[in-house]
Amino acid sequence: MYSIIWRSIYAKLEAAEYKTFEKIKQTDKNGLEFWLARDLQGVLNYSKWENFSKVIDRAMLACKNSGLNVANHFPDLRKMVQIGSGAAKSVIDYKLTRYLQQNFLYYCLQQKNEI
Repeated sequence: MYSIIWRSIYAKLEAAEYKTFEKIKQTDKNGLEFWLARDLQGVLNYSKWENFSKVIDRAMLACKNSGLNVANHFPDLRKMVQIGSGAAKSVIDYKLTRYLQQNFLYYCLQQKNEI
């Protein structure tokens, strides 16, 4: 079932989009691949974090309803970003593994009615 869902996701993505997902992929010190939610936000054409965070909230609820520990599957990070005045502020981000990135991508595309 999982591979069928994943094939349907990538069928919706063009080669350039797939390459973009692979380009923003990061690897931690243990070799685990991950994506940052704020990086995925841009790739998935969400212009505002406020809108994208609603999708994250729904995905977290689905994770919880599946009996999974949300904190283990959506670890949050804090990072500093520059704001217009030249100052920096702390913002939340989420580290998504390949498994979560794939499921999250599926969920995002469902929300946009693209699957």
